[in-house]
Amino acid sequence: MSSDISDNRKNLLDALGWAGRESSNAAVMYHTAMSALLGLGVTEWKALDLLQRRGPLTAGELSQHTGLAPASVSGLVDRLEAKWMVRRIRDLKDRRRIIVEINPDQFASPEAVAVFEPLMRGLAELYDTYTDEQLELILDYLTKAAAVQREATAILTSST
Repeated sequence: MSSDISDNRKNLLDALGWAGRESSNAAVMYHTAMSALLGLGVTEWKALDLLQRRGPLTAGELSQHTGLAPASVSGLVDRLEAKWMVRRIRDLKDRRRIIVEINPDQFASPEAVAVFEPLMRGLAELYDTYTDEQLELILDYLTKAAAVQREATAILTSST
């Protein structure tokens, strides 16, 4: 960090670093609690999140998005399938390919939706406190910060 920055900027950068770590810790703790509530490991839970956001994926695509080795993804899918969280289906265009998709019956129930309601309500209330321009700035930051984190993760996983 350059020594010619203002004290105000230094304080802001320190506070931003602290807040980022607090946010990261809160997210990890939330997802740990949520996965435990559902009887899942955190990796299983985050794999379900990927499938929910991106739609059905092959095991290879899951491997790419998670950074897990293909053999680990196979075990992960086996565990999720045994818990009726996902199902394997044949690709209609290429019958040799197997696609993993979320079992919609597990996630469409009122009970499943209710689990997320406190977080979703709280975030909606928080978003209401910001202008559209502020939300655009927050979105820009979160998108770019996630890209930086993915790049750092790739460096870590490529060195092992």
